[in-house]
Amino acid sequence: MITVYGIPNCDTVKRARAWLDAHHMEYRFHDYKKAGVPVPELQRWLSELGWEKLLNRAGTTWRKLDEASKAAVVDAASAAALMQAQPSVIKRPLVQWADSRLTVGFSDELFAAQR
Repeated sequence: MITVYGIPNCDTVKRARAWLDAHHMEYRFHDYKKAGVPVPELQRWLSELGWEKLLNRAGTTWRKLDEASKAAVVDAASAAALMQAQPSVIKRPLVQWADSRLTVGFSDELFAAQR
């Protein structure tokens, strides 16, 4: 089963979900706002993808953080703590495909390559 992690009001998540729907691909949606960030999965994401790739420094949540909070993110542990406290700083969507591969973000090409 494909799992899409993100927040429902994110435009990129909406486009990713619409793509999956249009291609008749079943998936489960995990809403960070309601269900939180699952710690075991977060550790796997950090291990496989790296904290720098997961951290959305271009998003509104990051830009609203004070400078001390931003400066405190220096490694996987500090990034994980911020991601647990502020799930919106995780790049979206994060997708775990049926074969357990992970991707971050959305494009038609990226998703088509996962089929």
